[in-house]
Amino acid sequence: MAAAMLAAGCKNTDNQTETDMSSNVPPKEVAGRVNFGAAHALMTTPQPCVMIATWDADHTPDVMMAAWAGQYDHNQIVISMSRHKTTENLEQTGAFTVSFADVRTVAESDYFGMVSAHKVPDKVAKAGFTASPSPNVDAPIINEYPLTLECKVVSWEDGILVGEVVNMSADESILTDGKVDLEKLQPIVFDAAGMCYRSIGDVVGGAWAAGKNFSE
Repeated sequence: MAAAMLAAGCKNTDNQTETDMSSNVPPKEVAGRVNFGAAHALMTTPQPCVMIATWDADHTPDVMMAAWAGQYDHNQIVISMSRHKTTENLEQTGAFTVSFADVRTVAESDYFGMVSAHKVPDKVAKAGFTASPSPNVDAPIINEYPLTLECKVVSWEDGILVGEVVNMSADESILTDGKVDLEKLQPIVFDAAGMCYRSIGDVVGGAWAAGKNFSE
């Protein structure tokens, strides 16, 4: 599955630089539609709200929200991000964990995207969250997020972080028949058009099933 190259920190502007993504030549308009051009903020939506956790040099946990992330291979993920306290940490440890913001943790997760650990080193504790050491990688597991991927850094260059998932762990409260149940997890997504978070809705069809009528 091709990666959705997604960039970090919905609102964390720490050490970020602005990039003009617009072309010198304006695009031709598509007839019958409202045209926004290439520089519009809404490029791919909805976007996942992934929470990246690392240890700093003092073994204090840090968490940031990333909205531009996706699956890169069957056991790898990719995140496009500028330099942050998080990237400084993972350069030292070679590891990070990824969790998923959910309906229950909207405020805390948004806070982690707004505030840099450079300015608030204890922001995890300040939000009332706790961390436990991962048994597989040199990174913290944030206990309040019920689903976590433990990752080793495969590469980090040109703003693209690729991680190998060595383990996925889930709290039993979000499982049904031994599988992760998104209805129980209640993950949220970032709506770039509305500048808000939305919960995932109902099941509307089966994968590799809904389209069978066209192949019969």
